[in-house]
Amino acid sequence: MTTGSVRVMGVHEICDRFADEYAAADPVVATTIGIAGHDDRLTDYSPAGHELRAEIARRALRDVLAAEPANDSERAAKAVFAERIGLEVEIHDAGLPLAALNVISCPVQEIRMVFDLMDTETAQDWSLIATRLAKVPEALDGLRASLLVAAERGQVSALRQIGKTAEQAETWAGLHGKEGFFTAFIAAAEHVEGAPLDELRAAARAAQEAYAELAGFLRAELAPRAPVKDAVGEQVYRLWSRYFTGATFDLREAYEWGWAEFSRLENEMIAVAARIKPGATLAETAAALDADPRYRVHGQAAFEAWMQKLSDDAMQSLRGKHFDIPDEIMKLECKIAPPGGGVGAYYTGPSEDFSRPGRMWWSVPADKEEFSTWREVSTVYHEGAPGHHLQIAIAVAEASSLNKYQRLMGFTSGHGEGWALYAERLMQDLGYLDDDGDLLGMLAEQLFRAARVIVDIGMHLEYEIPAGTGFHEGERWTPDLGLEFMLTRTITDEHHVRDEIDRYLGWPGQAPAYKLGERLWLAARDEARERAGADFDIKDFHTRALKLGGMGLDTLRAQLAELG
Repeated sequence: MTTGSVRVMGVHEICDRFADEYAAADPVVATTIGIAGHDDRLTDYSPAGHELRAEIARRALRDVLAAEPANDSERAAKAVFAERIGLEVEIHDAGLPLAALNVISCPVQEIRMVFDLMDTETAQDWSLIATRLAKVPEALDGLRASLLVAAERGQVSALRQIGKTAEQAETWAGLHGKEGFFTAFIAAAEHVEGAPLDELRAAARAAQEAYAELAGFLRAELAPRAPVKDAVGEQVYRLWSRYFTGATFDLREAYEWGWAEFSRLENEMIAVAARIKPGATLAETAAALDADPRYRVHGQAAFEAWMQKLSDDAMQSLRGKHFDIPDEIMKLECKIAPPGGGVGAYYTGPSEDFSRPGRMWWSVPADKEEFSTWREVSTVYHEGAPGHHLQIAIAVAEASSLNKYQRLMGFTSGHGEGWALYAERLMQDLGYLDDDGDLLGMLAEQLFRAARVIVDIGMHLEYEIPAGTGFHEGERWTPDLGLEFMLTRTITDEHHVRDEIDRYLGWPGQAPAYKLGERLWLAARDEARERAGADFDIKDFHTRALKLGGMGLDTLRAQLAELG
């Protein structure tokens, strides 16, 4: 649009420009979300790099707020962008990105994990990797500079996060008795003719030395300045909760709802367990299922093949009948993640042109060889179809109606993880979890997510444990009580539970977003059904909802209400 001789950008154009500018300023994010052209660089994690990205966000936010939407599509895009980027700016202004250090999602992991997403088939691919790999020391130097600036301001992650993150860095550096990540990673280049092996080996050594130095810095320089207390307190927690959910919750109400949901699911699990092993406890039933050969897979390669088949079968059977799935989305790769990171499954989306498919990654202990599939069926549905893969890949494919930010950068935990939990329950409704073992596995995951609401809010805000819960009633939450609760009141693998407690304490407000998001998706579907009456079509509801792309939960509720 033009005003006199001055051209005024529309909302979609501003958002597209932001995505391109941000990708250039954050090459790790660019690779992660599939924007091409930045794979030879790593992100500048120094204070100057953080300030550059914040200024890009501030300018785009000003422009979007000033822009007049041309149509309904732009009105929706403006609401999504203003809420998300407004929070990004608010978090930067609070100084939180400079201090970011945790066991699950900070530059320490991002720098390593970005190499998982790079092509490795040709000599040219490996040349690109070598160029980026050589920049690992500089990227970690920038991170160290930001952590020191934040420390001078009194912003340091808790001692637990520093120690655990140092352990990860040491693992990737090869200091725990096993081959370092980068040395193992570049070994595949030996089978590619023309690959720059000398350059790769030198860069891998330098990268591992840089991770070793980072671990030493964390232990020797940052740890002595770190608070021992894990709880972040209400002010910081509320900000992160808004960021991860895109909504302003009454945290006390959410905590109490978490208890009610936990009790409901626990009773449902008891009923299912009684059909599997009458008279047994939930833990005894889980042990019986773990020992049942029908649910056992031996070896990581066999487990990878098992999840690939389950994912492929789900995609084929859902297509056309329950979801509209375009051809380019039908490919989903299932992989075992490299060792050293947190335990659990995660998803990475396709590139913008779908040349890189969506991928489901399963991070397991390096020595784990026995797998119980009854625990994991619903996780495949959560990460794959109809969960994250359909949700994220469908948005990527909507180039005709969504701008680049909406398609590639609009993910919010409350919206995304809420949908994925909703998808698990939907698969039960559609008959995919008729086996009681698989059903108990899904309910166990749901129970675990309800426990997250209780424990995450409880630990960070140090709430009192209410009467009638049968667990340390009247005491205030601590990390030790959180661990005890998850170990004794859920049937999740112990190694996973211990990993999860560290995750909650370093990523405040993210873990409750799953259940709180699912709660909103269920409510929105019920509201849509009530509005439509006999004309309600759940497949149509899902199709239209997923084509909206990612957004915060408050924005989602408003957008779904407008669907009619």
